[in-house]
This record gives sequence, structure tokens and C-alpha cells, in this order.
Amino acid sequence: DISVPVPDKCVVIGAHHTSGTDFIAAMYLMAASGVKMRWVTKDEFFKPGLSPLIRAMGGMSVNRHRRTRFVTQVVELFQEHDIIRLGIMPEGTRKKADFWRTGFYYIALGAGVPMLFGYADYARKAVGIGGSLLPSGDIEADFAIIRRFYNGVRGRYPERQSRIVLRQKAASVPVRTQQLAGVTSA
Repeated sequence: DISVPVPDKCVVIGAHHTSGTDFIAAMYLMAASGVKMRWVTKDEFFKPGLSPLIRAMGGMSVNRHRRTRFVTQVVELFQEHDIIRLGIMPEGTRKKADFWRTGFYYIALGAGVPMLFGYADYARKAVGIGGSLLPSGDIEADFAIIRRFYNGVRGRYPERQSRIVLRQKAASVPVRTQQLAGVTSA
């Protein structure tokens, strides 16, 4: 279900990313809605023979272990293309992390495009895009809005869900141990 307009240029957050089936849910949403998106995945998936297929499906690689100017490069893509909808999983992994990565935020801010809130809510058996936010530059205030939207959204494995906090805040926020019972435009 897509309950907000999907503009030609946007960053679509995908959360909570706890399972490989999240990718299948996202592909289903794109096929059912007719909304084409690019999406970011780790560069380890781009192996000989597989790379052309992944790119044809909308995949873009990112090296998560080195600084590569990825944010700057993607902002430039937004400037170069009339249509680019980019899906990013801010958790950066299917494992539980202490914080969300912020590249998605700085891409949207630098490109001047809205962030859309995509989800695969396994508790409700629903997949969709249900909210949006044009980043203000006040990342803490914007993260509070993002946190409110995703409150109650449950990944396939809730125990793997990462806290929606910034890296510098992660150390100061106590962890709840039992919180839950090659690139072209799209």
C-alpha cells in the first residue's frame, strides 16, 4: 500500500531490515504499484555474472568498509537525472545495530528531495510507503519524526531491529533488552 505520493526524485527508507525477505517484499511493492526504484546494496553482491542482473533490477553497490564519497556521488546522480527514486536500508545490515546510518539523510538533504517511509510490517502482514519528510537540516528533530513513524512497525525478526538513533546518541541511550514481546535513473 502506498499512501503518499511518490515523486520522481526521492529517497525511500526501508525499515526495519531484519531478513532477506524484506527485499522480496520491496520487489513485490514495486511490481504491484508500478513504481520503479533504484536500491542500494553492499558491493559483495556484485560478483561477475550477477552484476548485470542486479543492476537491471535497480541495484547500486556501496562499499560499507571504506569511505568512497558515496553520498556526494548519489547527490550528483539526483542532479543529473530527471527521475531517481532511491531505496536505502538505514540499518545497513540485517543484524541488530546500535544506530542507524545517516547516508540516506544526507543524500536527501544534499539533493533537496523528500524521504519516504517504506516498511515491511510483518505483524500486520503489510508492505508499503506511508509517510514522507523533507529533511530540515536538524537531523535530531527529523529523526524524532522518523522514529514516530516506525514506532509499532515490526520486522520479520523483531529482536534484530536496530534502534532509530544517531551514532553519537547511541552510546548515551540505554539499550532495552526486551523492547518487543554502475548507475542509471529509475
